[in-house]
Amino acid sequence: MKRAEYPRPQFVREKWQNLNGTWKFAYDDKNIGKKSGWYLGSENFPDEIEVPFVYQSELSGLHERAVHETVWYQREFEVDQVAKNQRVLLHFGAVDYEAEVYVNQQFVGRHQGGHTSFSFDITEAITDKRQVVTVRVSDPYEDETIPRGKQFWEKESRGIWYTNSTGIWQTVWLEVVHQTFVENIQFTPDVDRGFVDISLQVSDAAKNLSVNYKISYKGLKIIDDTAQLMSKNNRMSFDIYQNRIFRSNFHDKGWTWSPEEPNLFEIEIVLLDDETILDRVESYFGMRKIHTESGMTFLNNQPYYQKLVLDQGYWEKGLLTAPSDEDYKKDILLSKEMGFNGCRKHQKTSDPRFLYWADKLGFIVWGECASAPIYTEKAVERLTKEWLEIIERDYNHPSIITWVPLNESWGVPEIHHDLQQQHFSEGLYHLVHALDKTRLVISNDGWEMTKTDICAIHNYNHGAKEDTKKYDWFKETLATKANLLAYPPGKWAIYAKGYQYQGEPIMLTEFGGIGYKISKQNGWGYTSVKSSEEFVAEYQRIMAAIYESKGLWGFCYTQLTDVEQEINGLLGYDRKPKCDLAEIKKINDQFYPERI
Repeated sequence: MKRAEYPRPQFVREKWQNLNGTWKFAYDDKNIGKKSGWYLGSENFPDEIEVPFVYQSELSGLHERAVHETVWYQREFEVDQVAKNQRVLLHFGAVDYEAEVYVNQQFVGRHQGGHTSFSFDITEAITDKRQVVTVRVSDPYEDETIPRGKQFWEKESRGIWYTNSTGIWQTVWLEVVHQTFVENIQFTPDVDRGFVDISLQVSDAAKNLSVNYKISYKGLKIIDDTAQLMSKNNRMSFDIYQNRIFRSNFHDKGWTWSPEEPNLFEIEIVLLDDETILDRVESYFGMRKIHTESGMTFLNNQPYYQKLVLDQGYWEKGLLTAPSDEDYKKDILLSKEMGFNGCRKHQKTSDPRFLYWADKLGFIVWGECASAPIYTEKAVERLTKEWLEIIERDYNHPSIITWVPLNESWGVPEIHHDLQQQHFSEGLYHLVHALDKTRLVISNDGWEMTKTDICAIHNYNHGAKEDTKKYDWFKETLATKANLLAYPPGKWAIYAKGYQYQGEPIMLTEFGGIGYKISKQNGWGYTSVKSSEEFVAEYQRIMAAIYESKGLWGFCYTQLTDVEQEINGLLGYDRKPKCDLAEIKKINDQFYPERI
């Protein structure tokens, strides 16, 4: 099964070459491949693997669950004759964890970080003959400084931990560009002014360069403007509304982006040398604003109640990688069918194709990152680096409205009283805001928060339906803001020592997890039922406590699908519904924010 769709939908060039498919493959358990020069030939590659599926997955063709910390990939590819003024770029969507890349026996680059995209200029390594790319991947299982999220370090999954993923797990592709090309674009919408600010970086500040911007909306041309480029880094600002609507109604439906009206502006950027076209890129953006005020979240200056679902982003046959592009779309459509307006992508950085469908279909995303298990200076360095790359890659997606750098004190276990770990948490909060002023940031989702834009609480204390005393206490602790802050759901305080509530919106961002087995897979949930009718009744019981709360301004239900031994999803691991989804939507639609 080849993943053939364009992998970077917010930065599209017409000509590209997909390198997914069958690659030669080898395990290097003795770690001798580099010293022995495996990148010099093909005789050390006895197996084949389907890229971009990791060897642990069924779709890879190997389906091997044993631990292999070092693996190698190799494949041949062709490139049309490269002119003197052209460059060849080799792109990787994501490789877990450290990748060393060779082209035609030449080392071209190294990347560390399992969830972010990277590329290398391989022009100097290209020959007149058929090309060979070789990739060595290192994924140390016992290195606790690596941001691994839910990936388990043992052969068999258990508890909340899932099968590890080693190697290439997102698309590999190739582009041939002019030596002067567009490197990066950032769109910053300003809903209040009605403008979009554009930051454009080019590879070379050559003379006579200009860029043409064409912006359109549903076929209506809004902007057609050409500007001279004075340096490699350039900024432009365009009046999007241009008095086409009343200035007092910038938030009107039809122009802004929201889950209900996911309106997008198309843009074409053409890089010119006098009249010669050097590069052409197609993209899109949304006019979207998110902020908090008076204990509420506002979307496009209107109060907005978030009804999110926790999404682990795992598939039964592909693990971290969706079997097809349609699977990303399907998850969003099923979530919306149940009445959710967004998801918290949990302990995983979303594939750009998922974010594309969230943008197009109208679906809020909370962007998260895999956490490291422990706190060390190396873990700090690695997590910070990933966040820098995540924000750079995903900045333009209007669907992302919140960043979640830390979760449940993972990687900062002493944060309640340890000033150093508190500085890290608050430092990430400020770093993310320094790079991105368009979104909210949660410092430590679940408990022991420092500086944060949302007070995000986890609480699974609703108990089984027979335990009415526990359930009544669950409702009582959610009833008001004062109770939510005064009664932590477990042994962890809501805020770390020295920090306190500052009036931010309070959301219940993990709860539920009803266990219901519909497959052969044994597993667990936070409560348990034996039929679809019981499942709906249990969902209604738990959600009633949420709806009766006068202190909550949104929720995130656990979880969208079963994952391996967790059978607590609304859907099975194969996305089969556990009940009539219309019944879940009916329950989700019972709540209206104006009741608060």
